Amino acid sequence: MDGSAFPGRPDRHPGDTYEDILNRDSRPVPDYLREGRLPDVGTDPVAASRYTDQDFFDKEVKHVWSKVWQLACREEDIPNVGDYHIYENVGKSLIVTRTAPGEIKAHYNTCLHRGRKLVTLNGCKAEFRCPYHGIAWNPDGSFKDNPIGWDFPQWEGQDMSLPQARVDTWGGFVFVNFDPSAKPLMHYMKPLADDFEKFDWENRYRSHWFQRKIPANWKVLTEAFMESHHSITTHPQILPNLADVNSQYDMPSDWITRQFSAGGVPSPFVQPMTEQEILDYMMSPSGRRRGPVANADQKHVLGEGESARSYAAELTRQGLSSVDGYDYSAASDAEMMDALLYNLFPNISLWAGEGQKLTYRWRPNGLDPDSGIMDIMMHARVPKGQPRPKPAPPIEMGFDDMMCDAAPPELAGLAAVFDQDFSNLPHVQTGLKASGNGLVHFGKYTEMRIRHMHHMIDRFIAAGEAGGVAPE
Repeated sequence: MDGSAFPGRPDRHPGDTYEDILNRDSRPVPDYLREGRLPDVGTDPVAASRYTDQDFFDKEVKHVWSKVWQLACREEDIPNVGDYHIYENVGKSLIVTRTAPGEIKAHYNTCLHRGRKLVTLNGCKAEFRCPYHGIAWNPDGSFKDNPIGWDFPQWEGQDMSLPQARVDTWGGFVFVNFDPSAKPLMHYMKPLADDFEKFDWENRYRSHWFQRKIPANWKVLTEAFMESHHSITTHPQILPNLADVNSQYDMPSDWITRQFSAGGVPSPFVQPMTEQEILDYMMSPSGRRRGPVANADQKHVLGEGESARSYAAELTRQGLSSVDGYDYSAASDAEMMDALLYNLFPNISLWAGEGQKLTYRWRPNGLDPDSGIMDIMMHARVPKGQPRPKPAPPIEMGFDDMMCDAAPPELAGLAAVFDQDFSNLPHVQTGLKASGNGLVHFGKYTEMRIRHMHHMIDRFIAAGEAGGVAPE
């Protein structure tokens, strides 16, 4: 099957749409999975220099990163009063601190004396005492003492508390914003929060965390995970079990975009397969299983009229229930099987659905336009009636480290997919620098989310240069 457009829907690839696949599922399909808002984002190319130019990067730092909500950590990272977690991005550093059982603050990680960072490792403290000269602040950021206070008459009667960034929480995550006038997090996140309400994110814990440095601009990293059709050449091993080029894309709001890719059905780019062949592949070591599967080592034979997708969804319901003790009998096939990716502008992706789910975060690597950091986190539901497991710490990986070497055996298939993605990205960055026409082109439908991200960046820069507030 070639890549020409289906005559009935000229904006889509031939073959079943995501809607077609949902309509064959074994359970009622939640409304939120149906295709939503599709604004016209145009077809204009963008300049390749947006990924490489220091001046453009500096504008992003000044007008975008200083104004947006950013994922800092999980509440489980700072469960006790005095616990703190350091969040750093584009040269800024915050101490995200549990200051009371129901209160979290984010202090700028800078001594008000000579500027030394107050902390360089996560931990728990009864005070933040500067290692340089010993001036100290309380965990709530209020000034505590100065060993040579007699020599600082200018501090007398002044509020010498540590400056703070904005803090908000959702689903067990802690978000920060450097803009004191920013609207609350839910102003931007509501479409995602509404759709995720059923998935019990407050009752999840971080089961894995990989933090990988990559020699490419942060947008190159982000864009690699905002469309599915690169699977045809980058991830050929998953095509028998992923409807890639016929994924569904939409944008519930300017801040939230989505892509849904069906599991348990083959890509339109593979030769026709019987339902039994699809299931056999899914149950093989090469198949990309999504979560625990009941009776994984047995031979499974489909009955007449059964689909591999619905059969595997039921095995996943049973397997997941045996692990965490919850009842998934009402969960749709899509919520058990599919890649349901939501992005919060500019750099966060959360996967909807049941079971252990991925969360991505992309950031510049310091103030370097040519390198970035990708955080890959997995969150699982706390088993019913069991204590919350400790959150996994980050496995920090350098530019040349492989996910296959860092991941445990049960994640070997997923790690291989990430290594394949990472193999492209350095060559994207060098290719952008070598561009002959200086332009980057995006597909109108399959890459609408990427083009929209660039439009949003331009809106922030324009508003900042005009002296206005951040876009709403």
